[in-house]
Amino acid sequence: MSHTPHELAEEFPGQTDRLHMLKTGNAHFGNLADQYHEVNRTIHRAETLVEPMAEEHINALRRKRMTLKDEIARMLRSA
Repeated sequence: MSHTPHELAEEFPGQTDRLHMLKTGNAHFGNLADQYHEVNRTIHRAETLVEPMAEEHINALRRKRMTLKDEIARMLRSA
């Protein structure tokens, strides 16, 4: 278990300009990035026991975060 937040800028180093461009210029991408941020924040709060939750729920959120990250990565590659 990692207690380090998985921020998009850290997950996609060197692509912060592209992340910003897509987030501001593409509503779907912006929505994905917002969802990723919210899920990521929830996972981090659970892992650091600020808001504890069942491990099954955390694992489901991790899978959702991975799915969102995969979609974001696809959009970054095609931009």
